[in-house]
Amino acid sequence: MKPTDILIALCVVCIWGFNFVVIKLGLQGLPPILFTALRFVFAALPLVFFIKRPQIPWKLLIGYSMFQFALQFTLLFTGMKLGFPAGLASLVIQLQAFFTIGLAVLVLGERPVVTQLIGALIALCGMALVAMHLEAKATVIGFLLVVAGGFCWGVANIFTKRMIKVNPLALVVWASLIASPPLILASLLVEGPASWVAAAAQMNWLSVATVLFQSYPNTILGFGIWSMLMRRYPTATIAPFSLLVPVAGMVSAAIVLGEPLQWWKIAAGMLVLSGLLLNQFGARIALVRRWAVK
Repeated sequence: MKPTDILIALCVVCIWGFNFVVIKLGLQGLPPILFTALRFVFAALPLVFFIKRPQIPWKLLIGYSMFQFALQFTLLFTGMKLGFPAGLASLVIQLQAFFTIGLAVLVLGERPVVTQLIGALIALCGMALVAMHLEAKATVIGFLLVVAGGFCWGVANIFTKRMIKVNPLALVVWASLIASPPLILASLLVEGPASWVAAAAQMNWLSVATVLFQSYPNTILGFGIWSMLMRRYPTATIAPFSLLVPVAGMVSAAIVLGEPLQWWKIAAGMLVLSGLLLNQFGARIALVRRWAVK
């Protein structure tokens, strides 16, 4: 990769990691479902008027929109609203990689390699370490909601696997548009009009900034740059950069929010990242070893 492209990729990783801090700050003045709805309203507008709908079946587009955006982020935001730390959320949500493997086996008939299964077990040990150190009941529920959010991301990945030659930016913009109405309705029914009035009364520059950061730098700019890099380089070259997102998330949460980096958080992070690395590169390492033996 060119040095400038490496720098750009690292900037996207930092944006996506820091986004968990932004979510935590935004939830101080906004209820989680309304916050999610506003994110995707602004991510869709005004770009949806200038970008054509991706040429994929509606059922794939709607399924992706509901699981990748509406459900995943509602669960993530609600879990963090209940007190689950931003840094840990950036780590736990990465379970999506292993949910994707399991769903691909069940739905698509794919067969995982041994290294992927070992990687999943290592990552689950990291999650067990996190669960063992959660104290408040609300935080435990928050943890489970973030895990559920990772599952929804895994389901969305299965929808993505069934898409052929789709423009990633068009997919993000139109999926944001489709996710917005049900999120607005869910906010009205679950959180109630009173929560909207309270949010409007508390609205300040921080609330506005967090919504706009979610919509533009995080969603549009981040996914736009990522799709550009994915088209320019092999997937195996770009995908590993995403493993740095929880690192950026945990460090930024420690700096900005003052979240302590206890030994068990660092150990859990190392276990999950090791599992992800084994999932990403395990099959390749096995092939190289077989070739070396021959």
